Amino acid sequence: MTYKFTIIVPVYNEEDNLERLETELKNYLKIASVPTSVLFVNDGSSDNSKALIQSICERNEHFDFISFKKNCGLSAAIKAGFDHANSELVGYIDSDLQTAPEDFNLLLEHIDSFELVTGVRSNRKDSFVKNVSSKIANGIRRAFTHDGMDDTGCPLKVIRTANAKRIPMFRGLHRFLPAMILLQNGRIIQIPVRHFPRLAGKAKFGLWNRLLGPLMDCFAYLWMKKKYINYEIEKSSK
Repeated sequence: MTYKFTIIVPVYNEEDNLERLETELKNYLKIASVPTSVLFVNDGSSDNSKALIQSICERNEHFDFISFKKNCGLSAAIKAGFDHANSELVGYIDSDLQTAPEDFNLLLEHIDSFELVTGVRSNRKDSFVKNVSSKIANGIRRAFTHDGMDDTGCPLKVIRTANAKRIPMFRGLHRFLPAMILLQNGRIIQIPVRHFPRLAGKAKFGLWNRLLGPLMDCFAYLWMKKKYINYEIEKSSK
C-alpha cells in the first residue's frame, strides 16, 4: 500500500497511554482523509513502552516503529521520524493524547496550499502555570522569529516531507518548525484544534523547558538563520 501521510509518534515512558493511543490511532486510520501510516519513535524509554510498541506494531499492519538506544529528546525523535518517512506528507502527535488524531483531517484540508499546517490549541486544559509559561515562551519566540504562530508547542502538525527533511534539527528546535519552513520560503498556517487534559503518565516538560530553555534556543535559531543555506535549481541536464 502506498501511503500519502505518515504520523510520527515520539514516545518516552508513556506505557500507561499506549493502549488507548493504539485504539485512537486505529480509529483515525479508518476515517483519515488520505492513506495514512503510523511510525512510533521510542526515545529510549526506561519503562515498558518499547515492548508495548512492538506488540502494537505486530498486530497492526499500518503501524511501524524505530527505537533509540538511549533517550535523545523530542527533537531527535521528530528528526528521526522525518528521516524515515517515505510518504508525501508527514506529521506528528504526542503520545499523551492531549490532542486528537481526528483533527489531522482539519490540517490536511489546507496542506495543498501550504508547506506546513500547525494546530493551535483552543481552550487548553492545562494548569495555570503551564498555560502562562507557554504564553510567555511563545511570545519570546515570536519576537525572535517573527513567524506569527501563537502555539508552536502544539503537538499536531502536518508538513510536506520534502521540506521536513531539509530542516536541520538540533535539541529544542521542534519549537521552531514553522520558522524553519519560512527559511525555506515555505508557506505556513495555524488551524484551531481541540485540547484535552492528560489522563495518564507524567508531563516531560517543566518550567525550565517552557521558559529558560526556549529562550536559549532562540539564540541557537538566530545562529541557524544566519548560516542557513537555501537554494532553488533553475535548470538541470537530468
